[in-house]
Amino acid sequence: MRNVRLLMISCGAALTAAMAFTPTRAASVPSAVYAITGARIHTVSGAPIPNGTVVVRNGVIEDVGPGITVPAGAMTIDAAGLNLYPGLIDMANSTPLEAGDDAAAAAAGRAGGGGGRGGTQFATLEEAERAKREGILRPHYLAAENLRAGTPELQALASAGVTTVLAVPAQGIFKGQSALVNVVIPADDPQISTLADYRRGLAVVKSPVALHVNMAGRGGGQGFPNSLLGSVAFTKQGFLDAQWQRDAEAAYQKGGGRGPRPVFEPVLDAMRPALARQMPVAFDASEGREIDRALDTAAQFGLDPIIVGAASAGERRAELAAAKARVILSLNLPGPGGGGGGAPQGGGRGGGGGASQRQTQFQQNAPKVPAALAQASVPFAFTSGGAAPAVFVRNAGRVIKEGGLAADVVLRVLTLDAARLAGAADRTGSIERGKIANIVVTEGDLFDGGRVRHVFIDGRPIDLTEPPAAPGGGRGGRGGGR
Repeated sequence: MRNVRLLMISCGAALTAAMAFTPTRAASVPSAVYAITGARIHTVSGAPIPNGTVVVRNGVIEDVGPGITVPAGAMTIDAAGLNLYPGLIDMANSTPLEAGDDAAAAAAGRAGGGGGRGGTQFATLEEAERAKREGILRPHYLAAENLRAGTPELQALASAGVTTVLAVPAQGIFKGQSALVNVVIPADDPQISTLADYRRGLAVVKSPVALHVNMAGRGGGQGFPNSLLGSVAFTKQGFLDAQWQRDAEAAYQKGGGRGPRPVFEPVLDAMRPALARQMPVAFDASEGREIDRALDTAAQFGLDPIIVGAASAGERRAELAAAKARVILSLNLPGPGGGGGGAPQGGGRGGGGGASQRQTQFQQNAPKVPAALAQASVPFAFTSGGAAPAVFVRNAGRVIKEGGLAADVVLRVLTLDAARLAGAADRTGSIERGKIANIVVTEGDLFDGGRVRHVFIDGRPIDLTEPPAAPGGGRGGRGGGR
């Protein structure tokens, strides 16, 4: 009995010592208080405030309005004559994700369909094809678990006024689950006699947001599926397999666990929320026929569809409205200075290198697609579609000037409507009390050549020293193009 008592005392002492030295989590929000005064505040959720003040404390907006008293000790920014906006949201961009997110897909590409010829060696053809499958069937991949920080591309986004992006995996046919994240992860707080705390999660606004599927993925370019129809077939088979696993497991459980145990694949289990309409499915689809296939697949499996890229969405606005689909429209617009990545390919045969009639028509109509969707009451947001951040913002101005969509509507689409589509309108997207303090202050109109003067992300002022732009505008999302 004495030994037992000594053991209990020893364990108690060890527990007390462990508790005494347990690291306390460092503060994850800033303690500084900021007041931005005298600005024209575009709240988005209400009428603009001609001369107002925004108070930021602990990463959120504490107060906003005219005649606000600046708290004692607040760091004040005089924004008289400047415009203040919510931070912009790019609704499909792979820039915040670690380059390693495509490791499985790269291995699959090396495997190809020939047992690893010219790349990774596999003992059997089955092993090679299994690696291929793992690279293109990735519904379990979580963007929120693979964030990177402090890159020139992320700095360029912040400097252009883009504070938040929907981080979308770039690889595979079933690409994975996106997350709405801020583009800046706070620097480490001082750690004194503690273990360093987890920081990347501070950038996450909401996760997961949607399951992303690229039916035109063509399996990464090697082996099956190496055609559009093959990719479509693989997509539908993936959903069918997930349905079968769900139903087989339910039947097995109903039978009391008797009989042959159904095969269980964790990857397929990750698709259950989508099949239950608890998570939307975002399909990369640019051309009209791709949009048709995506809507058909959504109807077949009872999915909640979002169309990403959607260059031809104007031509399918009635179908999109009937399907109650939402759209993430690429602003990588064709034409001079527009970015040029959004135009459908193809056209006339044997021409002398000039644009086809289809391409010419697309270039003329691209800025008008948002207005067409608005008229058809199709909810939509914008993605850069691979365009550089500054071009993304400039193209939003083209939608106003050339597309006939009102400036306040474009601002709402880039902020509150985007947050609503991501299911995060309760926490970001407008200048309101209690919301995340993602704020952009500009000299001049943001969409008409205005200069970004101040950016706050999560209530922290951001260094706007923009590094040299990476060739090709970084790793922005492809916007559904092929």
